[in-house]
Amino acid sequence: MADLVIIAYESEAKAEAARQELLKLQKEYLIELGDAVVAVRQEDGSIKLNQLLNTTLAGAASGGLWGGLVGLLFLNPLLGMAIGAGAGALAGKFTDVGINDDFIKQASSALGPNQAALCVLVGKVTADKVVADMAQFGGTVLQTSLSTEQEEKLQAALRGTPPAA
Repeated sequence: MADLVIIAYESEAKAEAARQELLKLQKEYLIELGDAVVAVRQEDGSIKLNQLLNTTLAGAASGGLWGGLVGLLFLNPLLGMAIGAGAGALAGKFTDVGINDDFIKQASSALGPNQAALCVLVGKVTADKVVADMAQFGGTVLQTSLSTEQEEKLQAALRGTPPAA
């Protein structure tokens, strides 16, 4: 079962640095990420999402490939590639992988202007090593699906204080 953790940071740069550290830890097999999205509250109050995977680009690439192959059958690969890329990009734009975008925007509404939140879907984790490493970034836990005890330990680690007894 995956756990959701949303941590607020004072800037987009800090949230992005924390995400890059999680990706590094994933390469070391200390954490298994289902998704990692940075949500930034803009000056105008809107929420901008920096997804880990650009589904529009991936859809356009695969659609272009398949469209080109189908176009070869009808002796017009360029037209097939163009139509396939357009259809793939459109399908990718409406595809939501990982954490629901609307949920992220709603959970990030508590952020102040120019603040950011790192929204992470975690499969498996070596908690003691990952939490100790992520403590360098600080942050405030906005929302989790962890138990109350686990959430308190995480928040205490992010603050750099021992958890309450």
